Amino acid sequence: MQEKVVQVYSGAKMIVLDLLLFIIGPLMFIYGVANSTVEGNETLSVLSIISGIVVFVVWCFFTPGFFILQPNEAAALVLFGEYKGTVKKSGWYWANPFYSKKKISLRSRNLNGEKLKVNDEMGNPIEIAAVVVWRVENTYEALFDVENYNDYVRTQSESALRHLAGLYPYDISEDDTKHLSLRGSTDEVADALKKELQERLGKAGVVVEEARLSHLAYAPEIAASMLQRQQAAAIIAARQKIVEGAVGMVQMALNKLSEDQIVELDEERKAAMVSNLLVVLCGERSTQPVINAGTLHN
Repeated sequence: MQEKVVQVYSGAKMIVLDLLLFIIGPLMFIYGVANSTVEGNETLSVLSIISGIVVFVVWCFFTPGFFILQPNEAAALVLFGEYKGTVKKSGWYWANPFYSKKKISLRSRNLNGEKLKVNDEMGNPIEIAAVVVWRVENTYEALFDVENYNDYVRTQSESALRHLAGLYPYDISEDDTKHLSLRGSTDEVADALKKELQERLGKAGVVVEEARLSHLAYAPEIAASMLQRQQAAAIIAARQKIVEGAVGMVQMALNKLSEDQIVELDEERKAAMVSNLLVVLCGERSTQPVINAGTLHN
């Protein structure tokens, strides 16, 4: 069975009938009691008293049929265990008093997940948490297909996050553009998380509007080691850039000297010049020049 939207009576209209029952019942009862002592009216008096009691009992059962729905709120109507339909439009209504009216909110909700300790694709222990924005769309599935849809959303969100964390590494090198990572591909990871959550929570009548990682870090026991690793990788990458730039500048200098015919250098002098320029350009500290006061070959 799927959700079906039903129409019920307006509460503003049914309140008129409710007031009539409330007034007519006591009046008939009072009329019957007042005329019970009059000879010849005993039968009419008894009928009036009984009718007044019946009308009052009907009023007692009639009144609980009124209910109010706030904006973005729904009520599932159940009659003796059988689902009859759902009212989703806000307002004041009246329905069969024997209906069990199970109200459910259709507003968007935030699930701020707790920090989970899991392993990423590389087996590194990490801490991860997510924020999920969700709402109920199908009231029948939310109320009757799962035991408790709030607990179901919480449990399945944690399970999906654990599964997602094992599909990606925490981080990758800057040169690797083919693979995704938890830290560097936040939008792609969020889309994957949202898709997986929707597949899991769809059977509970829930729509996932947004899912984002709210916390991501290495576990404390390896945080220091991973920091050193990141620093070493950053130093190596920086050195590579420096060497690439230095080689280009040396090549440009040699080509410029040769094109402008400023000086002619043999292979040995070129090698010495290349060595000196690389030391100057790649060194961490400023170099101290040594001035050659002799000839070129001294």
